[in-house]
Amino acid sequence: MKDFIKKDKFIRILKDEMVVLVGGFLTNGTPETLVDLMVESGVKNLTVICNDGGFTDKGVGKLIVNNQVKKLIASHIGTNPYVGQLMQENRIEVELVPQGTLAERIRAYGAGLGGVLTPTGLDTIVEVGKQIIEVQGKKYLLEEALGADLALIGGAVADKYGNLKYIETMRNFNPVMATAAEVVVVEPYKIIEEINPEDVITPFPFVDYILVGENDE
Repeated sequence: MKDFIKKDKFIRILKDEMVVLVGGFLTNGTPETLVDLMVESGVKNLTVICNDGGFTDKGVGKLIVNNQVKKLIASHIGTNPYVGQLMQENRIEVELVPQGTLAERIRAYGAGLGGVLTPTGLDTIVEVGKQIIEVQGKKYLLEEALGADLALIGGAVADKYGNLKYIETMRNFNPVMATAAEVVVVEPYKIIEEINPEDVITPFPFVDYILVGENDE
C-alpha cells in the first residue's frame, strides 16, 4: 500500500529554495489543500512551475501573494495581476513559456531527455538566450527539460496502492508533472479500493505520498 501522509509530515518535506511543479489549469485540478499547507509552512524562495499564475486567492497565486515565490515558470499570468505588479517591482522573476512547449519540457524530463526541439518562438523574444539547432534544413529552438524537487498533484482518484486516474479536464498537466519530480505528493479527490488497470493514468511507482485528512484512518 502507498504511504499516506497528513499535514505535519508533508510540511516536514518542504524546504526553502525548492523547485515545485504544481498541477492544474486555472486552478482546475490544482491541489488546493497542498498549496494551503505550503502557505502555512512559510517556506520561501520557491521556484514554481505551473501552467499559470493562478488567482490571487486560488492555486499558486496564494503562494505568490504571500511572497514565497522567487521565480515562476508558466504559460501566462493574466489571471493574477499581482504577478505583474511584482515583476514591475523586480520582486519576482517570471519565465513565460508557450503552453505546448511547457508541457513538452516537463515530459522530456520525465522521459530522461535533455530537452525538445521546437519552432515555436523563433524570431520572437522567446528565442533570446536559447540555442538554435538546424535539422534537415529547418531551424528549431532547443528547449531544455524541466524537472523539480517536488510535484503537487490534484484532480485524481487514487487507490490504496497509489495508482491514479483523473477526473475529466482536471487531468491537464497533472500526469506529466507526476513523472518529473524527485518527490510526488497527491491530494486525491477521493480514495477507492482499487482502480481498473485499464483506467490507470499515473501508475503507483511515480507516486510517493497521498495526502489524507487529520481524521482519516
